[in-house]
Amino acid sequence: MPEKVSEVYAVKFAEHPGGTRGTGFHGTAGEPHDDPKPLDYFVWLIRSPDRDIVLDVGYTAETAMRRGRVHHREPSDALRLLNVIPEQVDTVILSHFHYDHTGDLDAFPQATFVVQEAEMAFWTGPYGPRKEFSRAVEPGDLERLLQLNYQGRLRFEDGAAEVADGVDVFAVGGHTPGLQVTRVHTARGPVLLAADAAHFYANLEEEAPFAVFTDLRLMYRSYRTMKQLVDDPALIVPGHDPLVFDRFPAVPGLDGIAVRIA
Repeated sequence: MPEKVSEVYAVKFAEHPGGTRGTGFHGTAGEPHDDPKPLDYFVWLIRSPDRDIVLDVGYTAETAMRRGRVHHREPSDALRLLNVIPEQVDTVILSHFHYDHTGDLDAFPQATFVVQEAEMAFWTGPYGPRKEFSRAVEPGDLERLLQLNYQGRLRFEDGAAEVADGVDVFAVGGHTPGLQVTRVHTARGPVLLAADAAHFYANLEEEAPFAVFTDLRLMYRSYRTMKQLVDDPALIVPGHDPLVFDRFPAVPGLDGIAVRIA
Protein backbone atom coordinates (compact mmCIF):
# COMPACT_ATOMS: atom_id res chain seq x y z
CA MET A 1 0.00 0.00 0.00
CA PRO A 2 1.49 3.41 -0.95
CA GLU A 3 2.35 5.66 1.96
CA LYS A 4 1.28 8.92 0.34
CA VAL A 5 -2.39 9.76 -0.13
CA SER A 6 -3.24 12.35 -2.77
CA GLU A 7 -6.15 14.59 -3.56
CA VAL A 8 -7.46 14.61 -7.13
CA TYR A 9 -9.15 17.49 -8.95
CA ALA A 10 -10.61 18.04 -12.41
CA VAL A 11 -10.48 21.58 -13.80
CA LYS A 12 -12.41 22.62 -16.91
CA PHE A 13 -10.77 25.01 -19.36
CA ALA A 14 -12.88 24.58 -22.54
CA GLU A 15 -15.91 22.85 -24.03
CA HIS A 16 -17.54 21.72 -27.25
CA PRO A 17 -21.28 22.16 -26.79
CA GLY A 18 -22.01 21.04 -30.35
CA GLY A 19 -21.02 17.40 -29.91
CA THR A 20 -23.57 14.71 -30.84
CA ARG A 21 -23.86 10.99 -30.29
CA GLY A 22 -23.37 10.40 -34.00
CA THR A 23 -20.00 12.18 -34.04
CA GLY A 24 -18.88 10.89 -30.64
CA PHE A 25 -19.65 7.18 -30.70
CA HIS A 26 -18.60 4.38 -33.03
CA GLY A 27 -21.17 2.00 -34.43
CA THR A 28 -24.30 4.08 -33.96
CA ALA A 29 -26.19 2.76 -36.98
CA GLY A 30 -29.90 2.74 -36.25
CA GLU A 31 -29.51 5.11 -33.31
CA PRO A 32 -30.39 8.82 -33.25
CA HIS A 33 -27.25 10.57 -34.46
CA ASP A 34 -28.27 14.08 -33.50
CA ASP A 35 -28.74 13.47 -29.77
CA PRO A 36 -26.61 16.12 -28.00
CA LYS A 37 -23.38 14.82 -26.51
CA PRO A 38 -21.31 17.87 -25.52
CA LEU A 39 -17.70 17.51 -24.43
CA ASP A 40 -15.91 19.27 -21.60
CA TYR A 41 -12.14 19.64 -21.66
CA PHE A 42 -10.27 19.16 -18.40
CA VAL A 43 -6.82 19.20 -16.95
CA TRP A 44 -6.22 17.16 -13.80
CA LEU A 45 -4.41 17.92 -10.58
CA ILE A 46 -2.91 15.24 -8.35
CA ARG A 47 -1.98 16.94 -5.08
CA SER A 48 0.09 15.17 -2.42
CA PRO A 49 1.44 16.75 0.77
CA ASP A 50 4.73 17.70 -0.86
CA ARG A 51 4.06 18.29 -4.58
CA ASP A 52 1.58 18.84 -7.36
CA ILE A 53 1.51 16.50 -10.36
CA VAL A 54 -0.46 17.52 -13.45
CA LEU A 55 -2.17 15.20 -15.90
CA ASP A 56 -2.40 16.63 -19.43
CA VAL A 57 -1.97 20.24 -20.50
CA GLY A 58 -4.99 20.89 -22.71
CA TYR A 59 -4.89 23.31 -25.64
CA THR A 60 -4.56 27.03 -26.13
CA ALA A 61 -7.03 29.69 -27.22
CA GLU A 62 -5.36 29.84 -30.63
CA THR A 63 -5.99 26.15 -31.25
CA ALA A 64 -9.55 26.48 -29.96
CA MET A 65 -10.27 29.22 -32.49
CA ARG A 66 -9.03 27.10 -35.38
CA ARG A 67 -10.99 24.06 -34.25
CA GLY A 68 -14.24 25.78 -33.31
CA ARG A 69 -14.09 25.08 -29.59
CA VAL A 70 -15.29 27.29 -26.73
CA HIS A 71 -12.20 28.23 -24.73
CA HIS A 72 -12.63 29.71 -21.26
CA ARG A 73 -9.04 29.98 -20.04
CA GLU A 74 -5.58 28.62 -20.74
CA PRO A 75 -5.15 25.20 -19.09
CA SER A 76 -2.30 26.45 -16.92
CA ASP A 77 -4.49 29.36 -15.78
CA ALA A 78 -7.25 26.89 -14.93
CA LEU A 79 -4.80 25.12 -12.63
CA ARG A 80 -3.83 28.42 -11.01
CA LEU A 81 -7.42 28.59 -9.74
CA LEU A 82 -6.40 25.72 -7.46
CA ASN A 83 -3.23 27.53 -6.38
CA VAL A 84 -0.99 25.51 -8.65
CA ILE A 85 2.17 27.32 -9.73
CA PRO A 86 2.83 25.81 -13.19
CA GLU A 87 6.37 27.14 -13.26
CA GLN A 88 7.17 25.00 -10.21
CA VAL A 89 5.51 21.74 -11.28
CA ASP A 90 8.19 19.08 -11.76
CA THR A 91 6.10 16.23 -13.22
CA VAL A 92 3.42 16.25 -15.91
CA ILE A 93 1.82 13.05 -17.18
CA LEU A 94 0.68 13.15 -20.81
CA SER A 95 -2.05 10.59 -21.41
CA HIS A 96 -1.46 10.75 -25.19
CA PHE A 97 -0.52 13.25 -27.91
CA HIS A 98 -3.86 14.44 -29.29
CA TYR A 99 -4.17 18.22 -29.57
CA ASP A 100 -6.44 18.65 -26.57
CA HIS A 101 -3.85 17.14 -24.21
CA THR A 102 -0.52 18.62 -25.34
CA GLY A 103 -1.09 22.28 -26.21
CA ASP A 104 0.16 24.19 -23.15
CA LEU A 105 3.53 22.47 -22.69
CA ASP A 106 5.60 25.62 -22.30
CA ALA A 107 3.62 26.74 -19.24
CA PHE A 108 5.57 24.07 -17.32
CA PRO A 109 9.23 25.02 -17.84
CA GLN A 110 10.62 22.84 -15.02
CA ALA A 111 8.55 19.74 -15.70
CA THR A 112 9.53 16.31 -16.89
CA PHE A 113 6.77 14.87 -19.09
CA VAL A 114 5.84 11.21 -18.58
CA VAL A 115 4.90 9.54 -21.88
CA GLN A 116 4.65 6.06 -23.33
CA GLU A 117 7.26 4.92 -25.84
CA ALA A 118 4.52 3.58 -28.10
CA GLU A 119 2.89 7.00 -28.33
CA MET A 120 6.01 8.77 -29.54
CA ALA A 121 6.82 5.91 -31.91
CA PHE A 122 3.41 6.12 -33.56
CA TRP A 123 3.33 9.88 -34.14
CA THR A 124 6.90 9.95 -35.49
CA GLY A 125 6.35 6.84 -37.63
CA PRO A 126 4.76 6.20 -41.03
CA TYR A 127 1.09 6.21 -40.03
CA GLY A 128 0.80 9.23 -37.76
CA PRO A 129 0.72 11.65 -40.72
CA ARG A 130 -2.20 9.83 -42.38
CA LYS A 131 -5.22 12.14 -42.54
CA GLU A 132 -7.51 10.05 -40.35
CA PHE A 133 -4.95 10.17 -37.54
CA SER A 134 -3.21 13.50 -38.07
CA ARG A 135 -6.42 15.54 -37.85
CA ALA A 136 -6.36 14.88 -34.09
CA VAL A 137 -2.90 16.36 -33.44
CA GLU A 138 -1.15 19.70 -33.82
CA PRO A 139 2.19 19.34 -35.65
CA GLY A 140 3.59 22.19 -33.57
CA ASP A 141 2.88 20.24 -30.38
CA LEU A 142 4.66 17.17 -31.78
CA GLU A 143 7.64 19.29 -32.79
CA ARG A 144 7.81 20.73 -29.27
CA LEU A 145 7.71 17.24 -27.76
CA LEU A 146 10.65 16.24 -29.96
CA GLN A 147 12.55 19.29 -28.73
CA LEU A 148 11.74 18.41 -25.13
CA ASN A 149 13.02 14.89 -25.75
CA TYR A 150 16.38 16.23 -26.93
CA GLN A 151 16.44 18.47 -23.87
CA GLY A 152 16.12 15.39 -21.68
CA ARG A 153 12.66 16.35 -20.42
CA LEU A 154 10.65 13.34 -21.56
CA ARG A 155 10.42 10.30 -19.31
CA PHE A 156 9.56 7.28 -21.42
CA GLU A 157 7.64 4.34 -20.02
CA ASP A 158 6.78 1.02 -21.65
CA GLY A 159 3.60 -0.24 -20.04
CA ALA A 160 2.87 0.08 -16.32
CA ALA A 161 5.08 2.32 -14.20
CA GLU A 162 5.18 4.13 -10.87
CA VAL A 163 5.40 7.87 -11.45
CA ALA A 164 5.47 8.78 -7.75
CA ASP A 165 4.50 7.17 -4.47
CA GLY A 166 0.82 6.35 -4.91
CA VAL A 167 0.66 7.47 -8.56
CA ASP A 168 0.93 4.88 -11.35
CA VAL A 169 0.36 4.84 -15.09
CA PHE A 170 -0.85 1.92 -17.21
CA ALA A 171 -0.66 1.72 -20.99
CA VAL A 172 -4.01 0.63 -22.45
CA GLY A 173 -3.91 1.79 -26.09
CA GLY A 174 -7.01 1.72 -28.24
CA HIS A 175 -7.76 5.41 -28.73
CA THR A 176 -4.08 5.91 -29.58
CA PRO A 177 -1.30 3.30 -29.48
CA GLY A 178 0.37 4.74 -26.38
CA LEU A 179 -2.64 5.99 -24.43
CA GLN A 180 -2.05 5.65 -20.69
CA VAL A 181 -4.43 5.90 -17.74
CA THR A 182 -3.39 7.15 -14.30
CA ARG A 183 -4.23 5.55 -10.97
CA VAL A 184 -3.97 7.61 -7.78
CA HIS A 185 -4.08 6.35 -4.19
CA THR A 186 -6.53 8.56 -2.26
CA ALA A 187 -8.42 8.48 1.02
CA ARG A 188 -11.43 7.17 -0.95
CA GLY A 189 -9.38 4.37 -2.45
CA PRO A 190 -7.82 4.09 -5.90
CA VAL A 191 -9.02 6.74 -8.37
CA LEU A 192 -8.48 6.04 -12.06
CA LEU A 193 -8.19 9.02 -14.38
CA ALA A 194 -9.17 7.51 -17.70
CA ALA A 195 -8.30 10.48 -19.94
CA ASP A 196 -9.44 9.33 -23.39
CA ALA A 197 -9.62 5.64 -22.58
CA ALA A 198 -13.20 6.69 -21.74
CA HIS A 199 -14.41 10.06 -22.98
CA PHE A 200 -17.84 9.54 -21.43
CA TYR A 201 -19.36 7.42 -18.69
CA ALA A 202 -21.35 5.69 -21.45
CA ASN A 203 -18.14 4.33 -22.96
CA LEU A 204 -17.61 2.33 -19.76
CA GLU A 205 -21.14 1.69 -18.59
CA GLU A 206 -22.53 0.70 -21.99
CA GLU A 207 -19.23 -0.46 -23.50
CA ALA A 208 -20.05 1.96 -26.32
CA PRO A 209 -16.72 2.85 -27.95
CA PHE A 210 -15.73 6.38 -28.82
CA ALA A 211 -15.59 7.25 -32.51
CA VAL A 212 -11.84 7.91 -32.69
CA PHE A 213 -9.44 4.98 -32.27
CA THR A 214 -6.42 3.23 -33.71
CA ASP A 215 -7.36 -0.22 -32.39
CA LEU A 216 -11.00 -0.96 -31.58
CA ARG A 217 -10.16 -4.31 -29.99
CA LEU A 218 -7.81 -2.65 -27.52
CA MET A 219 -10.39 0.02 -26.79
CA TYR A 220 -12.87 -2.66 -25.74
CA ARG A 221 -10.21 -4.43 -23.68
CA SER A 222 -9.30 -1.17 -21.93
CA TYR A 223 -12.79 -0.99 -20.42
CA ARG A 224 -12.18 -4.29 -18.63
CA THR A 225 -8.63 -3.33 -17.67
CA MET A 226 -9.74 -0.07 -16.06
CA LYS A 227 -12.37 -1.83 -13.95
CA GLN A 228 -9.69 -4.23 -12.72
CA LEU A 229 -7.48 -1.36 -11.56
CA VAL A 230 -9.92 0.07 -8.99
CA ASP A 231 -12.02 -1.19 -6.11
CA ASP A 232 -14.99 1.04 -6.94
CA PRO A 233 -15.92 1.60 -10.61
CA ALA A 234 -17.51 4.91 -9.58
CA LEU A 235 -13.95 6.18 -9.16
CA ILE A 236 -13.09 5.69 -12.81
CA VAL A 237 -13.29 9.24 -14.15
CA PRO A 238 -13.82 9.80 -17.89
CA GLY A 239 -11.87 12.48 -19.66
CA HIS A 240 -14.56 14.64 -21.28
CA ASP A 241 -17.95 13.99 -19.70
CA PRO A 242 -19.89 17.00 -18.34
CA LEU A 243 -21.49 14.55 -15.90
CA VAL A 244 -18.27 14.79 -13.87
CA PHE A 245 -19.83 17.95 -12.42
CA ASP A 246 -22.89 15.97 -11.30
CA ARG A 247 -20.99 13.07 -9.76
CA PHE A 248 -18.36 14.94 -7.76
CA PRO A 249 -18.56 18.01 -5.49
CA ALA A 250 -17.53 21.41 -6.78
CA VAL A 251 -14.52 23.12 -5.33
CA PRO A 252 -15.90 26.00 -3.23
CA GLY A 253 -16.14 29.14 -5.35
CA LEU A 254 -15.45 27.22 -8.58
CA ASP A 255 -18.87 25.82 -9.49
CA GLY A 256 -18.87 24.62 -13.09
CA ILE A 257 -15.09 24.93 -13.26
CA ALA A 258 -13.49 22.49 -10.81
CA VAL A 259 -14.50 19.42 -8.82
CA ARG A 260 -12.72 17.41 -6.20
CA ILE A 261 -12.66 13.73 -7.13
CA ALA A 262 -11.15 12.57 -3.85
